[in-house]
Amino acid sequence: MGNKPTIAISHLGCEKNRIDTEHMLGLLVQAGYQVDSDEELADYVIVNTCSFIQAAREESVRTLVELAEANKKIVITGCMAQHFQDQLLDELPEAVAVVGTGDYHKIVDVIHRVEGGDRVKEVSAEPTYIADETTPRYRTTTEAVAYLRVAEGCDYRCAFCIIPHLRGNQRSRPIESIVAEAKHLAAEGVQEIILISQITTNYGLDLYGKPQLAELLRALGEVDIPWIRMHYAYPTGLTQPVIEAIQETPNILPYLDLPLQHSHPEILRAMNRPWQGRVNDEIIEKLKTAIPNAVLRTTLIVGFPGETESHFQHLLEFVKRHEFDHVGVFTFSAEEGTPAYNLPNQLPQAVMDERRDAIMQVQQPISLKKNQAEIGKVVKVLIEQENPETGELIGRSARFSPEVDGLVYVQGSARLGSLVPVEIIDADVYDLYGQIVTP
Repeated sequence: MGNKPTIAISHLGCEKNRIDTEHMLGLLVQAGYQVDSDEELADYVIVNTCSFIQAAREESVRTLVELAEANKKIVITGCMAQHFQDQLLDELPEAVAVVGTGDYHKIVDVIHRVEGGDRVKEVSAEPTYIADETTPRYRTTTEAVAYLRVAEGCDYRCAFCIIPHLRGNQRSRPIESIVAEAKHLAAEGVQEIILISQITTNYGLDLYGKPQLAELLRALGEVDIPWIRMHYAYPTGLTQPVIEAIQETPNILPYLDLPLQHSHPEILRAMNRPWQGRVNDEIIEKLKTAIPNAVLRTTLIVGFPGETESHFQHLLEFVKRHEFDHVGVFTFSAEEGTPAYNLPNQLPQAVMDERRDAIMQVQQPISLKKNQAEIGKVVKVLIEQENPETGELIGRSARFSPEVDGLVYVQGSARLGSLVPVEIIDADVYDLYGQIVTP
């Protein structure tokens, strides 16, 4: 035990990557390795990289170069390792191993081989692995929150997206496995679980022959966790049974993260999402009617090749009309290996930036109005941090998902990780301000 090397993990990218990081940490700790958050003290640094868009790759490369300059032995895992395996080994002599997205569960063996003097490349061409409730896990989120992966990979082939190429086709976990993990998290004191996959509404299609999200939500309704939130709910998969499961299962939050990407049928067709153009407006109106208290978040891409001014105006009107609670906007990033990479009529970055800013400008007063509507209400807030200087508490209401939405700043005293009633007394574009209600 004493002579095992110390390992640090640098985590980059999305919450799907975060779960992979947590499993690697769990496996290393179980195998008796010292895991340290301080990269300077570590013998090895595992960098769990992101390769989704250009900006994410640049951050990954910066991190790798800094560690190489500090003479660290680097193990590169995650999407970039899957994407650029040989290139990374060629260009970074400090890289002692690259590990693909479907191979992170072999991390203990990889370190063992590296210790024996090997330079290791462990990258499955077609990732097929998915961790389950028996895989060790060392959580890195705040104590009351955990991500729970219901499926990995994606069967869609959107023209802009490299993910299926990096993470393989969809593979869902059985309902029993997900419920078992949720119960385990509940026993650890988790108050909020966030269900993630590439397309959560397609959950179970590969395993059961048809989507089983409604059945999964009802099964999770039996678990003693106050908040269960879904991410990546494609609108077409929000069927009547799913809507009813949300309505009838008290711990399923009426929070819908809809990755719509665009509104114009021509752009959606070019994105290889033609089915969506017909149903966007219809489904959003149906959701608002069926779940009047629904919180709707969406992500959009501006500047897809061939997006004209009139396509963009269509999107701008769409955002105005539907008044989403939260909107995230990305500028198109041309990814090598995707169909959109070689499309004609690529737009200049300056035009894309302008369009992104225009949407955010339209969205800000909508977000402000939605937040101001909370003033005077008493809402449950999950307390996650305390400002050590002021004693002010910071948390989130059910309207806000971690990292992507706003925060609630709270006066009063409460235990970290607890859900407390808070009266909202003020609001701005992104955040709420409130006071704990004492009985």
